[in-house]
Amino acid sequence: MKKQAFNPYLPSWEYIPDGEPHVFDNRVYVYGSHDRFNGFAYCLNDYVCYSAPVDDLSDWKYEGVIYEKTADPLNADGHMCLYAPDVVKGADGRYYLYYVLDKVPVVSVAVSETPAGKYRFYGYVHDSDGRRLGERDSDQPQFDPAVMMEDGSVCLYTGFCGPGDQSRKGAMATVLGPDMVTITEEPVIIVPGNCYSAGTDFEGHEFFEGPSIRKSGDTYYFVYSSSKMHELCYAVSRYPTKEYVYGGVIVSNCDGNITHQKPAGLRTYVPGNNHGGLAEIKDQWYIFYHRHTNGTNFSRQGCAEPIQIGEDGSIEQVEMTSCGLNGGPLVGKGEYPAYIACNLFSKTMDNDHLLHHAGWIDGKYARITQDGRDGDEETGYIANMQDSTIAGFKYFDCSGITRISLKTRGYGSGYFEVKTRWDGECLGTIPAGYSNVWVENSAEITIPDGVHALYFEFKGEGGISVASFSLE
Repeated sequence: MKKQAFNPYLPSWEYIPDGEPHVFDNRVYVYGSHDRFNGFAYCLNDYVCYSAPVDDLSDWKYEGVIYEKTADPLNADGHMCLYAPDVVKGADGRYYLYYVLDKVPVVSVAVSETPAGKYRFYGYVHDSDGRRLGERDSDQPQFDPAVMMEDGSVCLYTGFCGPGDQSRKGAMATVLGPDMVTITEEPVIIVPGNCYSAGTDFEGHEFFEGPSIRKSGDTYYFVYSSSKMHELCYAVSRYPTKEYVYGGVIVSNCDGNITHQKPAGLRTYVPGNNHGGLAEIKDQWYIFYHRHTNGTNFSRQGCAEPIQIGEDGSIEQVEMTSCGLNGGPLVGKGEYPAYIACNLFSKTMDNDHLLHHAGWIDGKYARITQDGRDGDEETGYIANMQDSTIAGFKYFDCSGITRISLKTRGYGSGYFEVKTRWDGECLGTIPAGYSNVWVENSAEITIPDGVHALYFEFKGEGGISVASFSLE
C-alpha cells in the first residue's frame, strides 16, 4: 500500500511553522521558522528545509540546516532569532532567502545556487543611498518578508500591526531592482492594520502579520494572518502592489467559522497565531499553515489542506483535517498515531481566553506533545485527556471496520466513547486504566461503511495519554 500523507506533514518531532511552500524543479520545498520543542520563545533554532517530489507528498526529505542565525553580521553572537522567511528564484537562476531577525527592523537577504542551500549572507534591503529599509525616519519596522518575481523586479511584502498600535498602518509592498536588494519603488500600504480598517471591507479581518504572495492566472493572492490571529485570510488584486480587496478566510487553526457538523463559534483545537502560504502542486492548490502543540505558543507544527479556487477567483474556507496532503481520506484500516488529531478540545474548555498566552494549557487541557528533548526522534502523542476531552481525526474511508483498539497510558481510569461526530451517537466504548507503560485495549465496534471522521471522547477520572489507535 502506498505511504499516506498526514497532518502534520513532517515528522512529529519537527517544529517548522510559518511554512512557505515553493515548487522548484518538480520538488516542493518548505521554508519556515524553526521552533524548539519545549522552547521558551519563538523560532529558537536555525533554518532547516524539507522537500518532497510533486507526485508524492508523503515522501519528505530532510535537507538539513540551510542557514545559521549567526551567519548574519548583525547576529554574530546568536542573541537574535530568525523569524519567518521566504525564498524566490532570481533572474540569475540563484535562490534568495529573505528574513528578519527578531530584534531589528531591517530585511536581510541570503543567497544559494540551489533551493536547499546552503545559503550565505548577501546583504540588506536598502535604498539607492545605502540606507536600510526599516531604519529611515519615514519607515515602519520590517517584519515577515514575502517575495515574488514580477517582470524582472522583486515585490517584497512585509509588516506587523499589533492591536491598538497606530504607528503600524498595515501590510506594505516594496519593489526591488535586479540586484534583489535595492529599492526601486518605495513601500505602499496594500492591506490596512487594525487601527485603519474602519469602513473598509477588511474590518474585522484586518492585517496582523504573516504576509504571503502568490499569483494564479492574472490574479494576485495576498495571504495574511488577520487580527483574529488564528485565521489566514486572503485579498485579491489584478496588480501586485495596489487595489487589493478582501476575499475571505482560507483556514483557521482552531476551525473558527467552520459550520460543517459544528457551531461556527466552537473551537475544536486550541487557537494560536497562524502563518503560511499557497502552493499549486500538480494542478492542485494547497494552503500551508501551522498548529500549536505542547501547551505553549512555542512548539508549532506545519499542516496543509487542499483548497479550491472558484471560477470567480474565490476560495472557500477549509477545515483542519488529519489527511491534509493525502489527496483524499485515509485508509480505514491499520494503526494510526494519535498526534495526527486535527480536533482536540474539551466540552468544558474556556477557549475564548486561550488565545495568545504562552501557558494556555496550564495543566488543564489535553495537548499534543512528545517525550525526550528537542531533536530527539520521539513519536508524538496526545497527553492529559481528561473527562469530556475529545480527540477527532478526519477523514477515513471506512469499510468493514468491526474492532477498534487504543494504546494508552497515564494516571486515570475510565473509557473512551467512539463516534463519527463529536456530538453524535456513541458506537461503542474502549476501556483505559492506570498504567506507566503503553497498554492496548480494544473492543468490538462497528463503523458504518463510507467516509467518516472518528472521535474518541474520554469519560472518567484523572488524565490519560493516547499513543495510537487501530482499525480492524
